Amino acid sequence: MTDGRPQRLTIVTPTTAQFHSELYRIGGSAAARGHAVTVIARGGPGLAIEERHPAGYRIIRIASDPREGLPLPAAIRARIRQRATRRALKPRGGPARILEVRAGTHEAIRIAPRADLVLGYHYLGIGTGLALGRRDRAPVIYDAGDIYLASTAVEALPRPVRAAIRQYERAAAQRADAVVTANDAYAAELARRLDVPLPVVVLNCPPRWTPPAVPPRRFHEALGLDPGTRVVLYHGGFTAERGIEQLIEAIPRVERAVLVLLGYGPLAARYQAIAADPATAGRVRVLPAVDPAELLEWVASADVAAMPILATTLNHRLSTPNKLFEALAVGLPVVASDLPGMAAIVRPLDAGRLVDPAEPASIAAGLNAVLDTPEPERLARRERILAAAGAAYNWETQSARLFAEFERLTHRPW
Repeated sequence: MTDGRPQRLTIVTPTTAQFHSELYRIGGSAAARGHAVTVIARGGPGLAIEERHPAGYRIIRIASDPREGLPLPAAIRARIRQRATRRALKPRGGPARILEVRAGTHEAIRIAPRADLVLGYHYLGIGTGLALGRRDRAPVIYDAGDIYLASTAVEALPRPVRAAIRQYERAAAQRADAVVTANDAYAAELARRLDVPLPVVVLNCPPRWTPPAVPPRRFHEALGLDPGTRVVLYHGGFTAERGIEQLIEAIPRVERAVLVLLGYGPLAARYQAIAADPATAGRVRVLPAVDPAELLEWVASADVAAMPILATTLNHRLSTPNKLFEALAVGLPVVASDLPGMAAIVRPLDAGRLVDPAEPASIAAGLNAVLDTPEPERLARRERILAAAGAAYNWETQSARLFAEFERLTHRPW
């Protein structure tokens, strides 16, 4: 910290805050500088309502009843709570999620501590962030980590719902004091779509990482793999259109290799069933997501990181996913989609292979090319990747931009 006065940062996320890497980095960095950081998150089964994260920030989870978000006077909502038929009144589907967020805003206003600055993630989090900013007369930042209207989830919604989200996000972004996003391409697109000044770009990179003297072998140890087995790693969300099915189809064409899926999400059970199927012959393994503090050592235990995201949306085409920067941080080569977002980083750095994500044969060829690289070239590539991560693709460099924005908005040192 640059002076003795800590600031109060409130971060609002529509997630449960368990595996939100950017939140972990921002919250942990601000706490390490001596500031008081509170995360307002979504409740979930088995999760504590309130806890202190090891990185130094406080998490308060809100388990909202969607009925509390109905646009009705408080007295009527209270009557609904008391009715014997309240279960029948429970909204379902997409509208329930919107009402749940609205209800969470009511609760956040009641319980969240006062803030000097509020950071709202996602279009589902910025509304609560703006409400807290109004309450505390604090500046609000909208963190738009994606072009949400160009995402698979939103594009699948009915047209009137998409139009409502578009109008809502645009109005919220314009009411915020600043917008930040994840790469230059997103910034240009969001400035046009939201009619806001060019957002501040903060790449979601891990901190600089020093490789241990003995290379980690976490996957071999956890899965009992033969020492000669090569690990192809996909890590992150288990959702559609991430190229996971194509990787599963590609892995039989890669000799002496297993595909490890490390993560969480709605398709976890599906991938676990595939891994358990004798037809895969043990070539596909599934492990649960790990704490962000441990993730880099797991990533460093692989031989190649695979991220063949499909070119199904503009959001995917321009994406620079966290997993790319996590691979670079540990000097791990990648096999990535030949799309504008990732290619702009992978190609100049010669950090691996760019492939057609829709073609398992192309993915397999890319994996074989990386894994079969002669030892001198492999070591040179590793050093080149680590040097780039140390110079630019690291949280120390990226967070300086974010904290400079904090200082600009609050007129106080961060």
